[in-house]
Amino acid sequence: MSLPQPNQKGNAFSKVISIIRQALSEGHRDYTTGSIRRAVILLSVPMVLEMCMESVFAIVDIFFVGRIGQRAVATVGLTESVLTLVYSAAMGLAMAATAMVARRTGEKNAEEASHAAAQSLNLALVMTLVVSTVGAWFAADILRLMGASPETVREGSSYTRIVFGGSIVIMLLFLINGIFRGAGNASMAMWSLWIANGCNILLCPLMIHFYGLKGAAIATTIGRGVGVCFQLYHLARGRGNIRILWRHFRPNSKVILGLINIAWSGFFQFFINSASWIVMAWLVARFKDTAIAGYQVAIRIVLFFLLPAWGMSNAAATLVGQNLGAKQPERAEQSVRTAAKYNAIFMLFVSLLFLFGASTIVGFINHDPAVEAVAVQALHIISLGYVFYGVGMVLTNAFNGAGDTLTPTIINIFGFWAFQIPLAWFLALGLNLGPSGVFMAILITETAITLVSFVLFRRGKWKEVKV
Repeated sequence: MSLPQPNQKGNAFSKVISIIRQALSEGHRDYTTGSIRRAVILLSVPMVLEMCMESVFAIVDIFFVGRIGQRAVATVGLTESVLTLVYSAAMGLAMAATAMVARRTGEKNAEEASHAAAQSLNLALVMTLVVSTVGAWFAADILRLMGASPETVREGSSYTRIVFGGSIVIMLLFLINGIFRGAGNASMAMWSLWIANGCNILLCPLMIHFYGLKGAAIATTIGRGVGVCFQLYHLARGRGNIRILWRHFRPNSKVILGLINIAWSGFFQFFINSASWIVMAWLVARFKDTAIAGYQVAIRIVLFFLLPAWGMSNAAATLVGQNLGAKQPERAEQSVRTAAKYNAIFMLFVSLLFLFGASTIVGFINHDPAVEAVAVQALHIISLGYVFYGVGMVLTNAFNGAGDTLTPTIINIFGFWAFQIPLAWFLALGLNLGPSGVFMAILITETAITLVSFVLFRRGKWKEVKV
């Protein structure tokens, strides 16, 4: 009676390997038919691996920069806090591109999908020209504004200048991956980040050895640049739904306005979120360099685990976009529920990992006891709401994938600016809880935002949005 069990286990294992291979293979896919669970897995595997590589970017930099000293860590952290504005713009535009390309893919209109992708690239180039110029010119002022000490400004302004000057590669890396995801080719987005991160890992210690802190900025910029070249090659080469030709770049006001209509609220959605994190960093900086260094180490570790969860939640955006394009709103809703369940399970595991292993994880990245104490405290507090964060990510991406970027934007305005910032200020300074007050405010706010998002998702108005 027990003899068939090994074969059954072998068949199950072979089936899992087959799905993983299919998920990692190149090609645009239509997710408007077939098993929803299989669709979530096929999209999630490369998207999770993609976001793992994005999180490794942050960990690699802080790992090597941490060997230089507290001021170097503070510089990277403060620069990244402001650079989240660039990430916001990139994510907003990528969100618009994903929504529009996914809709056209669901409608089986490959020509219009390619045209939308090209128009989003036009917008990205214009936006980045302004951001790069301003950021590079005012690098030292940015650090001063964020509360950096004079010594940190003097040592770190070159790092900030290089990072902002090369922000075009950040914008394009996010945007083009959004295009690939909308077309159902999540594996291509994954490979571009793996290539970019591989270059960064190889170059970072070498560049830091020769150029110090600014070498980390050079390595990261070059690594992302190589990833962008890989993306552009495959966009021009084209297999499946997306192949961008020169004619697609001819400006089309209707498509551009459609992208802007989604992207502007998408930008503000992430801008509001990111700007609130800047205020959080500024509040923590009031407790000197040790506190800000510990906070930045903790945030990098948090992102290392949040980004894979964000990758899984990205599956919801593609599935919602394609299924709404195919006039299947109920399938779109079921896809969101399935993705939310898987993400919640993953985040529960991460929460337990942080509660019992935070000290070991922080100790691997940083060897300063004072910095470690702040970082461990941050992880213990913030991780208590991880299950809520995981579900909230999926719901946010479901709205965005439907083209309803306004709803999460309004939620963020009230959640972060009307609630989180005053709460953090009150807890940290009013009640003299210090940095732990900031960490508590993050936990409470993110949990509340998820609950509000769930109520609005259940109402179903996102199914009626036209893209």
